[in-house]
Amino acid sequence: MTAQTTTNEVRRLKVLWQYDVLDSVPEELFDDLTELAAGICGAPIALISLVDEDRQWFKSKVGVTISETSRDISFCAHAIKQQDLFIIPDATKDLRFANNPLVTSDPKIRFYAGAPLIAPDGEALGTLCVIDKVPRELSPEQQQALRVLARHVMTQLELRRHAKDLAEAHKAREATKDELDKVQSENAKLKKELEKFKKARAPRKLAKKR
Repeated sequence: MTAQTTTNEVRRLKVLWQYDVLDSVPEELFDDLTELAAGICGAPIALISLVDEDRQWFKSKVGVTISETSRDISFCAHAIKQQDLFIIPDATKDLRFANNPLVTSDPKIRFYAGAPLIAPDGEALGTLCVIDKVPRELSPEQQQALRVLARHVMTQLELRRHAKDLAEAHKAREATKDELDKVQSENAKLKKELEKFKKARAPRKLAKKR
């Protein structure tokens, strides 16, 4: 069963795109958090998934090789509609997922737990999720760890965005400085030409007076 889009989907996508993270290269900080989630939760698969308009794209992944899937079969598309953990103990017994190709074929998902990645303005951009091929649960401690790690993922996304904004601002300042230098250079040249013109005109004026 395909997840319905969020009630504020247009705004959510706008916020997601502002982070300019989709299709970016792997980054160690995100990979470390994904590996930590897999280790703490004892899960063979862990993902940092960002839900775009028609796909879920994996910023970081453990236990899978694919980089994205269609949104219409995404577990995370359901998870972003929650404010807290979205947990499916056994996907084969859940009508929403029993016939999902991710359940009926590779990677044959049985267990899923996703913590939404909630931006400061309240929009859920994706999830930090753990997946297993057998039905199971998470202990309360593991659930809390997943929440905490999801907040760390969001912090890193924020830092990444701020660093990009600062870099662009610096680039803009440098471009403005270059333009200003060009203007000042042209003004200096013009000033020299005017001085030459004045000097050339001066003898003619003296000659006329005589």
